[in-house]
Amino acid sequence: MMIVANWKAYVEDASRAKKLLAAAKRLASATEVELVLAPPAPLLGVLASGNKSKVAFAAQDVTKQSGGAATGEVAAQLLSSIGAKYAIIGHSERRAMGETDEDIAQKAQHALANGIVPILCVGEKARDEGAEYLGALRAQIGAVFSALSHQERLQVMVAYEPVWAIGKSSLEAITPPDLTEMVLYIRKLLSDYLHGKASARTKVLYGGSVEPVNARDLAGGTGIDGFLVGRASTDADSFAALVKAVS
Repeated sequence: MMIVANWKAYVEDASRAKKLLAAAKRLASATEVELVLAPPAPLLGVLASGNKSKVAFAAQDVTKQSGGAATGEVAAQLLSSIGAKYAIIGHSERRAMGETDEDIAQKAQHALANGIVPILCVGEKARDEGAEYLGALRAQIGAVFSALSHQERLQVMVAYEPVWAIGKSSLEAITPPDLTEMVLYIRKLLSDYLHGKASARTKVLYGGSVEPVNARDLAGGTGIDGFLVGRASTDADSFAALVKAVS
């Protein structure tokens, strides 16, 4: 089981970040859960420098290309050099700011070319009775996977992140049966781009109102390989309870 902790912009100083990292290291050494921290870019190098623990690091975003005229952006080569093993791409918050499927496909290519594993976020804004929301996932996955070689596709992770579930209580979040159906559907979509049983080996994470009280049920028997956790990952006690719930 993998948990990716997306700190977003909630962690605003290095001292707090170091305390959260120390807590994550203790959790990583005490459980079999694979922990990945995604701090704000300025903190990534600070935390990853000299890291010899089982905790890995992810960038919260990456540019579409190497260097050049891109004020405020951080290229994959630099992110890799300061310790990023993964990069979150296509997050719903980035999509809401105008990021397109074409942008995300380019980010995936750029990340892979620099040895960084993309964590591709996909998810519908809302559900409808005709299940047309499934088309949104088909388009989001297809835009990225169709742009990659088969070897590149094997490296991509998918994070199912239904926008309608974000910020809800655990009681209003997705149910285990519904999550099971969505994971099966995502793997079916992946089978169009991956040979043989490769789609079954692609890591599929879930993000959307994940809390200690519902994590165990969502992890058990739904087919997911882990979680993408937002704000809850920036509270040491809550994050520890979540990790222990799925370990």
